[in-house]
Amino acid sequence: MIMVTELLGKYIWLVQKFITAGDRGLSLEELGTAWERKFGTSYARRTFNNHREAVSEVFGIDIECDRGTNRYFVRNSGDIADRETGISWLIDTFTVNNMLVLSKERLAGRISVEEVPSGKKYLAPLMSAMQENNKVEILYRKYGAEMPDIRNVHPYGIKESGQRWYLVGWAEERDSCRVYALDRIESLKVLPDTFKMPQDFDIDTLFATSFGSYLPDSPARRIVFRAFGKEASYIRDLPLHHTQTVLETDGISTTFSIFVSPNRSLYLEFLRHGAGIEVLSPADLRENMKSLTEEMYHLYG
Repeated sequence: MIMVTELLGKYIWLVQKFITAGDRGLSLEELGTAWERKFGTSYARRTFNNHREAVSEVFGIDIECDRGTNRYFVRNSGDIADRETGISWLIDTFTVNNMLVLSKERLAGRISVEEVPSGKKYLAPLMSAMQENNKVEILYRKYGAEMPDIRNVHPYGIKESGQRWYLVGWAEERDSCRVYALDRIESLKVLPDTFKMPQDFDIDTLFATSFGSYLPDSPARRIVFRAFGKEASYIRDLPLHHTQTVLETDGISTTFSIFVSPNRSLYLEFLRHGAGIEVLSPADLRENMKSLTEEMYHLYG
């Protein structure tokens, strides 16, 4: 696992160097100097070419060579740095994590980050398994279960939501696609057996109408809600869902709509905003919110 994590860090370092270099690119000599300064070893051409192939496979980023100048470059490198994609997010996350580790002593007491459950330790082996389409065996304990269960899973993808990491994959024992919180996994083993990845699988499409980490189990619906004062500004800047649109604003409140499959996470999100949000429609969802707030009232009454 450590070896995979180190390699991934080196791949991301390489991508970052080319993003910084821009259209001018880098010569192998310049790369070698930067590599030696960073990692303390020489950077052989063969090693660089292996890393080029890995970066292409893992991130879909091609490091090309201008034969006229013998300089290497990434086409449209600025787009990679700016676009809001999983690749960009992964690069940024690794960079921040590395900076936090390196700056822990020098900047002690000046950096504060929220703790994320320990399941992130399984990210590296899962990504390795995903690259080779290897099955994984996990020991998984559901909330409320006295004992964990063994699950054999085809790791289709990984997803981050609400400061938690999730494994999304085909569960052989359930014969269906399931979602597993990484911090509920007690052990993970990458198996030699492989699986066939569905050609049309896309994790963003799978969760397009879901809220949070739940797979949609009912048709998506148009949900309209009103937010007041500062809460409206907050929700406008940080949308509750990627489908969020502004319907109208009157200076006191703003009316929004989202298109999702209602679930427990959505109700909790609305409750989190307290009296700053009012659900307007559909009627049954508004009634459910009313029941939840009445239960809270009686609890504290």
